Amino acid sequence: MLNIHMFSSATKVKGQGVGSAYSELIRLLRQKYPTEMKISINNYGAADISHYHTIDPLFYLSTFRLGHGKRIGYVHFLPETLEGSLKIPQPFRSIFYKYVIAFYKRMDEIVVVNPIFIKQLVNYGIPQQKITYIPNFVAKSEFFELPQAQITALRQKHQLTDKFVVVGVGQIQERKGLFDFIELAKRHPEIEFIWVGGFSFGRITDGYQQLKKVVDNPPQNLHFPGIVERSAMNDYYNMADLFLLPSFNELFPMSVLEACSTNTPVMLRDLDLYHAIIKDKYEPASDIDEMDRKLSLLAKSPERMAALKKLAKEVSNEYSEDHLAQIWKEYYEKQVKR
Repeated sequence: MLNIHMFSSATKVKGQGVGSAYSELIRLLRQKYPTEMKISINNYGAADISHYHTIDPLFYLSTFRLGHGKRIGYVHFLPETLEGSLKIPQPFRSIFYKYVIAFYKRMDEIVVVNPIFIKQLVNYGIPQQKITYIPNFVAKSEFFELPQAQITALRQKHQLTDKFVVVGVGQIQERKGLFDFIELAKRHPEIEFIWVGGFSFGRITDGYQQLKKVVDNPPQNLHFPGIVERSAMNDYYNMADLFLLPSFNELFPMSVLEACSTNTPVMLRDLDLYHAIIKDKYEPASDIDEMDRKLSLLAKSPERMAALKKLAKEVSNEYSEDHLAQIWKEYYEKQVKR
């Protein structure tokens, strides 16, 4: 039996994708391999593998102890992907960014959730042979398409009957493209917009003051339900006609996979990172004006919406949990044998 110690503080802060990805992996491995893997959380004892999901200083110090086994770092962000997320003044920002890379360099192996970040890690001085790409996934038991009658009831409850509904998910921060999402709501009073998420990091969130003003007093067709329990997220994806994520920078957002798992059509800002993982399986838009035009077209085009729904289903099948469970098992076994 493999003795695997998982290190993470991601679930302490609600409403962030790192916590969702971590929780999904723990649940999956415990469910699929109860006799092949012994998984402990934040255990500093001896192990075959120490898998670090967050970069806490105490975790960094633990990498110097004996008996930790193979050190595996899970890269959910890079310094450049934090731009537009947190407002960290200099010189602390530079120090923190150097620490992030120093943490990754302490690892024996690195796992990335998007292959395009391999090159960037290599540029930071991490050997490419130490880096492996394993994508995120979501559980079909948690995110799935509801029966139409149930969707209708949910929309009635939220006073969304007969409306075209656009849903976005994530922390409320500038990097997520919130200002564009807000502007689109202003341009389309005939469409209902919902952003599910909150200020997970409070006042240090980039753009906090401006965004807080809108959250407290939004346009009539723009709704901010705040940070929603993960168990209730499936309802929001199902109420949506379209999932829209206008982020300027991501790794592999869990929200996209969650939306696809409910067969919800997806529109994304057309970033290079998506080309590597879900190319041609979403509605791309280069900027707010293209999002604006495409929203008008999609709201009146059931044929295109049906095609996007089919593509979402293909994404969901490609990143199935059964397939990813086997990949993780083989990866862990390979690391222990080395």
